[in-house]
Amino acid sequence: MTRIGLLSDTHGHIHKAVYTFFENCDEIWHAGDLGNITTADTLAAFKPFRAVYGNIDGGPIRQTYPEILEFSCEKVKVLMMHIGGYPGRYESKARQAIVQHKPKLFISGHSHILKVMHDPKYHLLHINPGAAGKSGFHKHITMIRFCIENDNIKDLEVFEGKR
Repeated sequence: MTRIGLLSDTHGHIHKAVYTFFENCDEIWHAGDLGNITTADTLAAFKPFRAVYGNIDGGPIRQTYPEILEFSCEKVKVLMMHIGGYPGRYESKARQAIVQHKPKLFISGHSHILKVMHDPKYHLLHINPGAAGKSGFHKHITMIRFCIENDNIKDLEVFEGKR
């Protein structure tokens, strides 16, 4: 079983709750808009780390992290990108990547709105963890943790706190 901590849109700010909420996680995944390379390096020093770059991320982040990341965790194929949309309203690049890679789990960020939705058309679970940073219109920060065991995605928990 792999325990995942998922966040997005930190915009250069790591909330102190990251360290307690993700304490028992095996990996941290970041769905873009890290804000700066220091944020990425700090999270990577805390736990094994995967990330994609977002629309606000500059050169150092774009040189280190891809726009689209496709990988497997246990027996779950994962596709992660920053600007992806959601079931029924995917961005065209996201739709193309979903059709090509056929993930069981599609993760995106960008909207600052937490969403967890099943997509029956593409047979996947879509997760957007919302925003964990200070910048943006959101009033609360959100993060998600969940487990992947074999081909099951389970035990999803949401953190919501003050910015």
